Amino acid sequence: MCGIFGVFAPQTTDAADLTYLGLYALQHRGQESAGMVVSDGSRMRIHKGMGLASQVFDDHALAKLRGGISIGHVRYSTTGATHLVNAQPLQVFSHHGQIALAHNGNLTNTQRLRKRLLDTGATFQTTTDSEVIINLIAGESDVGLEEAVKCSVTQIVGGYTVVLMTNDRLIGIRDPLGIRPLSLGRKGDAWFLSSESCAFDTVGGELVRDVEPGEMVVIDKEGLRTQHFAPRRKDAFCVFEYIYFARPDSIIGGKTVHEVRKEIGRRLARQRPIDADLVIPAPDSALSAALGYAEESGIPFDVALAKNRYVGRTFIQPTQSMRRVGVQIKLNPIKEIVRGRRVILVDDSIVRGTTSAKTIQLLRDAGAAEVHMMVASPPFSHPCHYGIDVPTSDELIASHRSVGEICQVIGADTLTYLEMDSLYQAVGITGERLCTACFDGRYPTEIEVDVHTDLFDEGAMRS
Repeated sequence: MCGIFGVFAPQTTDAADLTYLGLYALQHRGQESAGMVVSDGSRMRIHKGMGLASQVFDDHALAKLRGGISIGHVRYSTTGATHLVNAQPLQVFSHHGQIALAHNGNLTNTQRLRKRLLDTGATFQTTTDSEVIINLIAGESDVGLEEAVKCSVTQIVGGYTVVLMTNDRLIGIRDPLGIRPLSLGRKGDAWFLSSESCAFDTVGGELVRDVEPGEMVVIDKEGLRTQHFAPRRKDAFCVFEYIYFARPDSIIGGKTVHEVRKEIGRRLARQRPIDADLVIPAPDSALSAALGYAEESGIPFDVALAKNRYVGRTFIQPTQSMRRVGVQIKLNPIKEIVRGRRVILVDDSIVRGTTSAKTIQLLRDAGAAEVHMMVASPPFSHPCHYGIDVPTSDELIASHRSVGEICQVIGADTLTYLEMDSLYQAVGITGERLCTACFDGRYPTEIEVDVHTDLFDEGAMRS
């Protein structure tokens, strides 16, 4: 997760306003902190804080961030504690001048690189793997900035995208396997980089294309130029972007996420027909899949769970207790719709099972006669090391349970998961070009044992 956004528009002083709009569009990717760095061509200014973009930035803050080059970040933590010191972007002074960096994803060789950097005298102010990247770049002092970036990213392993800026250029980087997404957009003479294309619509721009795996794009006063820092041997795009992370109006790999999710729902309906009265989505990420299921099955679709729009995405809350409270205040059933009816509940995934069990109980309490759970993905049975905060198998309900056992735990009448082949067909990409490690345990990169362990004591971080 995390959302990153970059602007190169030196002919204006409004990069901060554009970045704010971009971050607002990417808010679903992270809700713990927000920040941006803006350059007027000679000096960088930074502003960041805990909370949503609308809470961190007001008119007064944006007025101080004048300039034509900017990067921004909304954070969902996977490594590093939830504290202001870990908010991004990160900004340093180096041999290459002022550098600011924002990062989405997870490195899987963080501890080894951090130890090596510490042994050579590097210092760290945060517990994020993003600081490893910026330290590597700053340490390549014998070459120019772009070569330093290339040398640095060839040393890191994992799923990542990075936007980096100086006082005169904007750089975007995508990992060699293309695990995490990064898109290039444009509006007149202004260029944009974003985790998702939906942010381009918000700023009035248009999607140009996806940044390719292993590609570095550089935008400066001469325009756009690109180069590949790693050969493209295989792709391993995170399929969970299509299932859950991305906004339905985003375009990834030439496909609109909404249409992919509708096709997933259609295939679920063919895979497991159910005699029921109503198809309802678990809001909001399962809405498209539920529509597809209803269209294919001919069973009426309705919205039976009212969502509190002032509560964020439950799954990306940082602690289990917050997730549990979030479910309680997030959803409320519309009793008149479900009372006495056989309900098909479509959800995008079941990770820990907390949300599913609570939602099913809400529907039963509202009078539903039956609740049949349809899941728009295969069982999530392995921890992710590329950006989803599920560090251990113990937290995954599908890790050591059969489908029947999971059905019993969450309290459904029936439980159906999408088959893997149906997922590939719905996405339109073969399994060899996707990362499905959370479903099958086949990780596309090497994995360090303690990838999620912080070197710093959290008590010290709080002080």
